[in-house]
Amino acid sequence: MGESSGSVSVDVERISLGGKEHFVKTRHGTVSVAVFGDQKKPALVTYPDVALNYASCFQGLFFCPEAASLLLHNFCIYHISPPGHELGAAPISSDVPIPSVDDLADQIADVLDIFGLGPVMCLGVTAGAYILTLFAIKYKERVAGLILVSPLCKAPSWTEWLFNKVISNLLYFYGMCGLVKDFLLQRYFSKEVRGSGQVAESAIVQVCRSLLDERPSENVWRFLQSINGRYDITEQLHQLQCQTLIFVGEDSPYHSDALHMTSKLDRRYSALVEVQACGSVVTEEQPHAMLIPMEYFFIGYGLYRPRQFTGSPRSPLSPWCISPDLLLPESMGVKLKPIKTRVSLHI
Repeated sequence: MGESSGSVSVDVERISLGGKEHFVKTRHGTVSVAVFGDQKKPALVTYPDVALNYASCFQGLFFCPEAASLLLHNFCIYHISPPGHELGAAPISSDVPIPSVDDLADQIADVLDIFGLGPVMCLGVTAGAYILTLFAIKYKERVAGLILVSPLCKAPSWTEWLFNKVISNLLYFYGMCGLVKDFLLQRYFSKEVRGSGQVAESAIVQVCRSLLDERPSENVWRFLQSINGRYDITEQLHQLQCQTLIFVGEDSPYHSDALHMTSKLDRRYSALVEVQACGSVVTEEQPHAMLIPMEYFFIGYGLYRPRQFTGSPRSPLSPWCISPDLLLPESMGVKLKPIKTRVSLHI
């Protein structure tokens, strides 16, 4: 891949956790894009929540053997990190303007341009889900489908705004201290896995806590400022021209936001999956709960075909069936219990 003319270009690339990480210069600063898989395959773009990157937000899903088979077999994965959230990131200078949510959405368009990508599938978590939804609204023809985990579409409530301000002040004055990490872990995970005085934190929470130590507090503060300044996109949701699959943990602080968003989407092209005993980051806490709904979602794109399913293959990311039955009827709005083992669809 060569240099691009204009304001968008690939600056540097390095090997990271088995993928190739590119540092892409966009109109609104440089972002990290970690690429996994064959770039000839359809593209799946991911975007994580505040203070996370692909290693801490999507590793549980992509390291799950069944999900790896489903996703890596069908897609080339492009993990976009918020500015300064990549592994080993240096603090961003205070002279660099804080990007707006529109700037962050435009960065995604620039990334697609530099890699020469057509319509893409998108997978985002909470703040990342908002950025990808905004991207899908602004660049309708560039998004084939949305998979959103605990998504946001409204401006912050006064409660959330104030809570984020408290975290921002702690970050600004004390850095990534223990209290900030506790607040962030409450944002991500259910009480069951966070533990208590008598019950130890689960392994995924312990790993996430340690990974938060590696994130420069200045960079987290900047992204939190961006997402705390987001605006309501509810009225623009009807403009979406792609199918949407929403996951939300019942214990997520953003459960009501996800239900609100679902109520505003066209029911013919959207589906909601609520996951019991789970927080916001379903990709880490209950990744198995995402597998079967995603399989049926991809069936509509000709990207996954169980043996009992018939029909001729179509072009990747060109959905050939758009109907009220985006998923199986029993999967529409179903509340899934935590799934420990996957039930095979093959007969």
